[in-house]
Amino acid sequence: MLLRDLRYALRQLVKSPVFTLTALLSLSLGIGATTAIFSVIYSTLLNPYPFKDADRIFGAVASSKTGDGETIVLNGPQIRLVRKSPVVEDVIAFDGPSLPLTGGEFPEDVEVGLITPNTFAFLGDPPLLGRGIQPADASDGQQPQPVVVLSDQFWRRHFSANRDVIGQSLQLNRKNYRIVGVAEPRWISWFGKDVYLPLGLTQDANSTHAVLLRLKPGVSQNAANAALQPLMEQFARDEPTQFPEHFQVALRGLNDWVVRRMGSTLYLLLGGVALLLSIGCGNVSILLLARGTAREHELAVRMAIGAQRGRIVRQLLTESLLLAFSGAALGVVLAYGAVVAIKVILPEHFFAPGVSIGVKLPVLLFTAGIAIFTGVLFGLLPALQLSRQQPGNVLQSGMRRIAGSVRSRKLHNALICGQIALTLLLLAGAGAALQGFQRLLHAPLGYDPRKVISIWIPLPENSYTSWRGRTAYFEQLQATLNNVPGVTMVTIAANATPPQSGWKMPFVVLGKSQISQTTALVHEVGPEFFGVLHIPLMEGRIWSETENHNGAHLAVINQTFAKTYFPNEDAVGHSIKLPKLKSEGDVFASASIADSWIQIVGVVGDSRNEGLRNPVSPAIFIPYTLSIPAGTVFLVRSEVPPMGLQSEVRRAIAKVNSDQMAARVIADLDHWISDQPEWQQEHLVAWLFAAFAVLALSLAAIGLFSVVSYAVAQRTNEFGIRMALGAQRGHILRIVFARAAVSIGTGVIIGMLLTVAMNTLLSKWVTGNLLDPLLLPGSTLLLSMVAAIACLLPAQRAAKVDPIRAIRYE
Repeated sequence: MLLRDLRYALRQLVKSPVFTLTALLSLSLGIGATTAIFSVIYSTLLNPYPFKDADRIFGAVASSKTGDGETIVLNGPQIRLVRKSPVVEDVIAFDGPSLPLTGGEFPEDVEVGLITPNTFAFLGDPPLLGRGIQPADASDGQQPQPVVVLSDQFWRRHFSANRDVIGQSLQLNRKNYRIVGVAEPRWISWFGKDVYLPLGLTQDANSTHAVLLRLKPGVSQNAANAALQPLMEQFARDEPTQFPEHFQVALRGLNDWVVRRMGSTLYLLLGGVALLLSIGCGNVSILLLARGTAREHELAVRMAIGAQRGRIVRQLLTESLLLAFSGAALGVVLAYGAVVAIKVILPEHFFAPGVSIGVKLPVLLFTAGIAIFTGVLFGLLPALQLSRQQPGNVLQSGMRRIAGSVRSRKLHNALICGQIALTLLLLAGAGAALQGFQRLLHAPLGYDPRKVISIWIPLPENSYTSWRGRTAYFEQLQATLNNVPGVTMVTIAANATPPQSGWKMPFVVLGKSQISQTTALVHEVGPEFFGVLHIPLMEGRIWSETENHNGAHLAVINQTFAKTYFPNEDAVGHSIKLPKLKSEGDVFASASIADSWIQIVGVVGDSRNEGLRNPVSPAIFIPYTLSIPAGTVFLVRSEVPPMGLQSEVRRAIAKVNSDQMAARVIADLDHWISDQPEWQQEHLVAWLFAAFAVLALSLAAIGLFSVVSYAVAQRTNEFGIRMALGAQRGHILRIVFARAAVSIGTGVIIGMLLTVAMNTLLSKWVTGNLLDPLLLPGSTLLLSMVAAIACLLPAQRAAKVDPIRAIRYE
């Protein structure tokens, strides 16, 4: 029975190629877009990691009262105690230093992942080639063995994916390491490392590492938090500098950061494609109803000779399901191409680099479910409508009823109203997304990022271990870079690369105890910083090169700082103290700086320092020589396209120190802007919503064209009689447009009400205003124009009807 229904349905679809192609186009676009977005959601949110029991792997943070979370780092003895916890199955530790890749023309900055020997077993994913790090490579109390596992990306970049790489040597910081394996492309890529070395846990309390835990089966996240809290509090008593005051342990899953950043955005996009799919289903319902008119006699004959209503409904549903699965098959093909396109605009650093985004088996099962749902959704109403026909009335009429059934007209009007309303909502949403992205692009930065590159220069290990030596070395590098042809100005900006810059530190203002221990963003920069970025000086002066060299206790503040803390007085001449600014680890601070007062000598214009969307925070700029870390950032302004200077810059650095590495990727400041989370989020939403809106507009036009053509076909006889009695073509055009205008106008009104109702919800993800005085009327006008064009062709055809042929029309 089912095979007979399928064969008959296939013959019916083949007999109507225009109808079939139009229906398949509507469905494939909707299902293809939905499948593509669900592929991204599945790969990034639902099942991003291939690791063993990934849902039981957690990182640990210490949450303070302010809600900030600091990653918990532990030393060797502490890690061994955590492994013995009754809620923990296993623990791995890791670190992420940089080492120079030596032996080539220039040293290259290589990101190293130091991992404990149990890491490969912990993650349950063997290497692509060779072996992983093993327990014998890092025995407790012994020096780790000189072995290395390459990342897939590093292997392809440096060894051209040569499978004979096992056993070869790799020179890091003038030391040879034996290559023992190549990791899978998807393996611990969330470290973002180039190579992996064994990490041996020591008894040194100052040697701390980040950790990941796997909880025992059945242990909930809340139970683990409670069980680990006393242990971490004990660690905090033993090593108080490792933990913030009054903290709570909070375990976070591997993908929590992605869910927090992009989860709501991706689900918003899934809602957008659901609207698009609904519009496509509405189209097919309209087409099925229109086509059903031509089949009224066929269905009436079948019912007259004994076919039950259920049998008719089943046959019509079989045809709709065949259409749905065919559309789904085409949609999957489109989804493969759409996923490739989406990858281009996906936020680069929002998703773990090891995540493979594609159309996977669960996504295909989701698509099959969508096909069944849509097949029933768009097929059921027309099937029930057509199965209600009275065979006697249809067979006795001998011709189409002049105006069609009232119920059929109402159903058509409802479908077209729904299409218009949903399309207007998508258009307004796309307009708001584009408006928000444009606003972000043109937001005032307060600095000029053009023709400026950022170069991260980490110091070689155990080099320049004095404050004076480190200062002299950075000054020598700066002078050498200034002599590179095409370079106009160079500055050091240890932690001040906008638009996200500075370290949040407490400060004290001399004579103002009421704002004691308030925080501001502290930037360690050279005096040329403001000239390189074209940040204007508003009051006072900038410290000189001599003062910078000597580590003078001077500071410059931004306007926000001045207005906030010196609203009715001149800030220049006041003094501040930075109690947290002191020598610690590999950071060398000038003598007694934490207890010294720093004089404010100038006020500069505001520049973005908390991202593109947040307001500018109070900022303090001090000479970088007051606190010099073991690596810094150089900002280089040039008179030529700066990315073309990379080789010359690396060559100049090598002249000063042949062992000095620079970051493998040298980025311009425009790239720093486009790398911001809010920029990438707005970019993604704007592009995809614009694509959805274009597709929705096209589908709505197809639906309108279909329903007006259907109405014209139904009323051909009526139009012929009217014209035979003297009606002009303009009158016929008005009749056709008047009927369509009612559906379109009602849909527009409903769409506007929907947009107003959804404005508050959508404003959480779309920064543009859906109720903008130009946006909503503009969307309405665009939709009305497209609707008018879609109605024009069938209306013109109605106006050109030959009265004689129309009167005889069957």
